[in-house]
Amino acid sequence: MMFTERVVSGMRPTGALHLGHYHGALKNWVRLQSEYPCLFFVADWHALTTHYDSTDIIGKNVWDMVVDWLAAGIDPQQAVLFIQSRVPEHAELHLLLSMCTPLGWLERVPTYKDQQEKLSDRDLSTYGFLGYPLLQAADILMYRAAWVPVGEDQVPHVEITREIARRFNHLFGREPGFEEKAREAVKKLGSKRAKLYQELRTRYQEQGDESAVSQGRELIEMAQNLSMGDRERLFGYLEGSRKIILSEPQVLLTEASRLPGIDGQKMSKSYGNSIGMREDPESVRKKIRTMPTDPARVRRTDPGEPERCPVWQLHQVYSDDATREWVQTGCRSAGIGCLECKQPVIDAVLKEQQAFHERAQPYLDDPSLLRNIVADGCDRARKIAQETMRDVREVMGLGYT
Repeated sequence: MMFTERVVSGMRPTGALHLGHYHGALKNWVRLQSEYPCLFFVADWHALTTHYDSTDIIGKNVWDMVVDWLAAGIDPQQAVLFIQSRVPEHAELHLLLSMCTPLGWLERVPTYKDQQEKLSDRDLSTYGFLGYPLLQAADILMYRAAWVPVGEDQVPHVEITREIARRFNHLFGREPGFEEKAREAVKKLGSKRAKLYQELRTRYQEQGDESAVSQGRELIEMAQNLSMGDRERLFGYLEGSRKIILSEPQVLLTEASRLPGIDGQKMSKSYGNSIGMREDPESVRKKIRTMPTDPARVRRTDPGEPERCPVWQLHQVYSDDATREWVQTGCRSAGIGCLECKQPVIDAVLKEQQAFHERAQPYLDDPSLLRNIVADGCDRARKIAQETMRDVREVMGLGYT
C-alpha cells in the first residue's frame, strides 16, 4: 500500500560537498521536492558504522553538508530537512525490526563484503556495520515512503527494505476479522467500483497480473468516502496480504553523475580530485587549468581527440551544443589549444557556483537560521515517526499502558 507519495533520502555527513554530489544527487533532490512530499535527512548514525572511533568531526560535517543542501536549492518550505539521531524513533524501529530479520539477509547484502574489502583498514567486524542495511530500512519504512531515489549500486538496499516490510506485515498484520472488514469496505466503493475491484483482485491473485494491482490501487485512491483503516484493508485484500503496517517502497532510479574529477576518475574526496560546491573561484580556475588532457597533444599544433580527454567529459555536462561542436572541431584540427578549450568549462562552473555561494551566505552570516530550519524539520519528521511507531507497537503487542 502507498500511504502517500513521499520521497525519502539521506546522506552520511561527510562535510562540505563537491560538484559530483550536486550532479549525482542534489540536483535530483531539487527537482523531486517540487513533485513529491520529500524528507531529506543527515544519516549521522550511519557515519558511526565505519568511523565509530573518530567522531570529533561529525558535528562540523553535519552543518557544512546541510549548508550545501540549501546552497544547491533545497527549499525547507517544500522539503523536510532533519538529522537522523534527533528522531530517536529510528533507533526504536531498527531495534524492533532486528528481532524478526533473518541474519542471512544482512550477510547477503552485496555491499557488506564489498565494503569490508574496500575498507580493510577499518574495524568493520561490528554488529553496527552488519546491521546498517537494517537501519537504512528503518529510515525509509519509518516514513512509509513510496519512492527512494538511489543509484544502481543502492538498489539492493531498497530491495531488502521491501523484503523486511513484507515480512513484518506478514508476521504482524493480523487484524481480527480482517476479511469480514475488508468485504464491508468493498461495499463502500459502490456497486460498480466494487465489481471492478473484485475483478482486479481475481486477476492479480489467480493470474498474477501485476497491472491489476496498479489499477486496483488507483481505484482505491479515487474513492473519497473511505477511512484510512478501510483504505489499508482494501490494499491488503487486493494483494492477498493482511493489514499493511509498513509500506513497500519503490526505487526511483537516479541517473549516475557523468561529472569526472580533475584527473578523469570519478570525483571523490578520497581521490583528491574533487571541486567543492563552494570552493574559492581562484582554486577552481587553477584546478581546471591544470587538468590532464589528451596525451597525444604534446604540442599546441598536435591534433587531439576529445573522447580521450577528461575535459571533454566536463563539456558534456556544462557546455551547450555550439560550444561542444567548437571543441570537437578545434581539438581535432589543432585549431584551439587546451587552455582555450578549458575556459568555457571554467566560466560555466564558476557561474553555477556563484548561485551556491549566494544561497549559502545567509546561513554562514547567521548560523541560527540553519539551526532553526533543522529543528523545525526534526519536529515535523518526528510527528510522522511517532504515528508509525504507534502502529508498530500496537501490532507487535507493545501498545499496552
